[in-house]
Amino acid sequence: MSFDDLLLELKGQKTIQEDPDHVPLKELFNAAFMRKHSSFDSFEEFAEKGNFHIESYEDIANIPDELYDRHVSRETDFADWKSMLDQANAEYKGK
Repeated sequence: MSFDDLLLELKGQKTIQEDPDHVPLKELFNAAFMRKHSSFDSFEEFAEKGNFHIESYEDIANIPDELYDRHVSRETDFADWKSMLDQANAEYKGK
């Protein structure tokens, strides 16, 4: 990480969109993944059920961990958000 990137990150100005490994939520949590691990057809439906407005990873980061983990635990096969995210990344990379 360059000094400029570190400075931006410390100031909270670096966004995930700058990350070349960033996978958009709609691709990572595609319909097949959501159907396999929940009763929803899309990540948007999943978020709406919890009354969350999520368009980016940053939106998720702004939700209290306990609140979001509880929603993930209730509505999916996963115990928490990290488990769901890790599995989605593993399945995405396995394509």
